[in-house]
Amino acid sequence: MLELNDKYGRSFKTLRVSLLSTCNLGCIYCTMGSEDEITVDRKPQASASSFLNTIGKLHAQLGLKTIRFTGGEPLLYRELTSVIKGAKKLGIDDLKITSNGFLLERMALELKEAGLRSINISLDAVDGDTFFQMTRRKQLDRTLRGIEEAINAGLEVKINAVIMKGKNDNQVLPLLNYASKMNIPIRFLEVMGMGHLFGKGDQYLFTQQNMLDVIATRYDVIRLPRKPSSTANYWQTNQGGVFGIIANDSEPFCKDCNRLRLDAEGNIYGCLSNNNPIAVSGDEDSIQLKDKLQQAMQQKQSLNFVGSEMSMMHIGG
Repeated sequence: MLELNDKYGRSFKTLRVSLLSTCNLGCIYCTMGSEDEITVDRKPQASASSFLNTIGKLHAQLGLKTIRFTGGEPLLYRELTSVIKGAKKLGIDDLKITSNGFLLERMALELKEAGLRSINISLDAVDGDTFFQMTRRKQLDRTLRGIEEAINAGLEVKINAVIMKGKNDNQVLPLLNYASKMNIPIRFLEVMGMGHLFGKGDQYLFTQQNMLDVIATRYDVIRLPRKPSSTANYWQTNQGGVFGIIANDSEPFCKDCNRLRLDAEGNIYGCLSNNNPIAVSGDEDSIQLKDKLQQAMQQKQSLNFVGSEMSMMHIGG
């Protein structure tokens, strides 16, 4: 397999594929749009075959262990089951999705049967009014039903919750209680300074310690060992619930990050903090592709996540 030069000994073993830049929610950390706006990318969706061609070339070089499909909202990608099946045929079994769950109720079983192993579902509130404030959409119950159907289908389910100071920081305990009731882990995320929040994230930053302080008012917790290349630090409550915190600002995970990103336009990125795309056509020979992967590795930050002007809608979470 390809050996990349990096002073921290990092490699690319997880590929995050942004299938499209369209979403059916309007989350305030992704877009500045109005309540009525649905963020739509008018460009035609890239074909499953084009994605699989590029993924196959990257896998041949890197020996990928995991693929996570993102967006935008990946459940809006019309050939989703085809791209999952194709990735599995390439010999990559650890296939995951990050989704807002809005369409999951009717798709969960189909995705499981296609070869999907796990799904991270974005849920920033279990209170309807706060959910609307965060997502600019009503129908919280659609996401909750999607979570239930994913569990019933046999998918491994995690909840992701972006916590913003003054917006939904009152949801930490309700979300943790909901996850514990459903017997699934939850990960709280510090807000990322991406897109329209680049350079402005601090005003909404609810830190890892802030979250722990809130949780300590209800639970005693024990910190669990961190797994290599994990984005999250994990704790277990005295009642057996497990939660993680992705502390992009407080405790970055850059030093052993193993993620490579591929967008819907055929560009790779080594880091969210670098918005300089590296075009990959899928037609490169092995030497050309190695050079581009080395460029992507050089994009990685040494220790700190700093964000960029690139929208999370484009490159995925």
